[in-house]
Amino acid sequence: MNWITINTEEEVQDIHKSADYAIIYKHSPRCMTSLMAYRQLKSEVSAVPHVDIPLYIVDVINNRRESMAIASNFKVEHQSPQILVVKNGECIYDASHEAISLKNTLDAVVA
Repeated sequence: MNWITINTEEEVQDIHKSADYAIIYKHSPRCMTSLMAYRQLKSEVSAVPHVDIPLYIVDVINNRRESMAIASNFKVEHQSPQILVVKNGECIYDASHEAISLKNTLDAVVA
């Protein structure tokens, strides 16, 4: 799994239009909880290099429009930190704050 940075609303639209699974992590560089969740995710992601699901990250401060487009397109309340699993234009799993874990996120993909 490699981190892919979301920088445009068009990238959000492309994810929304895709039939494939994608994971989106919404991150605030100003929030200690978000920083801790990001460190934990980075560690967990490096342990599963064989997983072939796009893993997107969006900075909710510097890319506010894109972050809000994610909330709108996938019909989730905006939170940060937040992780979503999306498929066929729908959010099938989301978690925020201390509930964020890659294991739970990947379990939603296999469910």
